[in-house]
Amino acid sequence: MKTEAGTTDNTFLETALSAVRSAGRIVRENIDTVFRVDHKGATDLVTEVDLAAEKEIIAQLSRAFPEHRIAAEESGRKKGESDYVWWIDPIDGTTNFVHGYPCYSISVALECQSEIILGIVYDPTRDELFQAVRGEGAQLNGCPITVSSVETLSESLLATGFPYDRALRGRALSLAARLLPRVQGIRRDGSAARDLAYVAAGRLDGFWEFGLKPWDTAAGRLLVEEAGGSVSDFKGEAFDIHQGAVVATNRRIHAELVALLN
Repeated sequence: MKTEAGTTDNTFLETALSAVRSAGRIVRENIDTVFRVDHKGATDLVTEVDLAAEKEIIAQLSRAFPEHRIAAEESGRKKGESDYVWWIDPIDGTTNFVHGYPCYSISVALECQSEIILGIVYDPTRDELFQAVRGEGAQLNGCPITVSSVETLSESLLATGFPYDRALRGRALSLAARLLPRVQGIRRDGSAARDLAYVAAGRLDGFWEFGLKPWDTAAGRLLVEEAGGSVSDFKGEAFDIHQGAVVATNRRIHAELVALLN
């Protein structure tokens, strides 16, 4: 992993893991409580639990790395001159959290000079922590993970998501309708970060979605790549977390999936 003066190879990871686990405790402690829910849009929600979890992550990262920039879903961006930026989503799948549907995750990634060098996706309901460091592979709760060995799209289990913008949902549905007859199944669980982690762990063979934000995909992208998979845009070209459209697979079915999406 790239480092800066005063850090070791493990400092970034250890600090991020501590922050994510602390945020996970906040989420778990509030699962069955009454909490405030606000609307950022017609279908885009934020809760006081999101804000508390994000505050905890930012506090720990800022104490350890005061010069680093931070880009968090709910708090916006902390600007600066550092080459390092943390991408934070305190609850990816807030709508699920609000409804008591146990499919959501905490996502934290570290970027340095446009390269994601660390990624963590944590499912607090299952206590499953996915982590990856650039060049060191991907792990689930400390055990190495790899993408699936499925060779064809017809044998694949895929996942996708639908945009918050209702005007874009017709396109999302048309893509799902195009693919559904050609695969074993399609799932829609509402947390892109967790879906990407599942591709990395071989639980899903592929995932596609558009309309995403960098904090949705930064950590999951690295997980998939470090687990041996492929990540691209819808055209099969290099993926940029700022583009919002992502295709992630076990590598074997990537070309076939991209072709159908186009």
